[in-house]
Amino acid sequence: MAEKSIECQNTLVRYNNPTLVIKHDDRKGDDVPKSPRPVSGSIGDSRKETEEILNSILPPRVWEEDGQLWCQTVSSTPATRQDVINLQEMLDTRLQQSQARETGICPIRAELYSQCFDEIIRQVTINCTERGLLLLRVRDEINMRDEAYETLYCSSVAFGMRKALQAQEGKELLQERIRQLEEEKSLLEAAISDMKVKADQNERRNAELRESEEKKHSEEIAFLKKTNSQLKSQLENIIKK
Repeated sequence: MAEKSIECQNTLVRYNNPTLVIKHDDRKGDDVPKSPRPVSGSIGDSRKETEEILNSILPPRVWEEDGQLWCQTVSSTPATRQDVINLQEMLDTRLQQSQARETGICPIRAELYSQCFDEIIRQVTINCTERGLLLLRVRDEINMRDEAYETLYCSSVAFGMRKALQAQEGKELLQERIRQLEEEKSLLEAAISDMKVKADQNERRNAELRESEEKKHSEEIAFLKKTNSQLKSQLENIIKK
């Protein structure tokens, strides 16, 4: 199986060099699988078991390039103290280059720390399989917790949006109701003004009628008094005769 000596630049996890899995035959147009290289007899069962566990924890990377299918497995080489220092420096460099936020929610920072954690799991698994599997459980639990928080956050955002829309709709209904009440108020105020005008007119008309009736009554009384006086004078003259 052919090998391709390239570095995995987009992850902090250490991988082996990619190996060619399938190469297209231009003459037949079919995929022809290549036979794998024989495994060296110096590799013990424990190392093969470790590699299998590593591949289950960190699955191989498979992609197609120029009609060829490549596979890249995670490295089973033990890490030295310098490798750990280099990992820390690489993490800091990637954080700075990607301009990841130092606080708050940042997908870029979360992804880089996730890759760093995977690399630590790889290093620990090579030295102690049980410890690596325990760290895997911790990683999966953290991922489940983060997914739960993300789901809760999305639900709360959707709930907040619904409440905001309901509040906006209720506000529009209240504004429409206020407009209707203001129109009713204007109509009632106009009706009150008309009634006041009519009331003033009726009051003036009644005052004029009352004054006219009083004047007429006064004239009748004066006429009756004058008539009475004349009749009284006539009666006195008749008596004197």
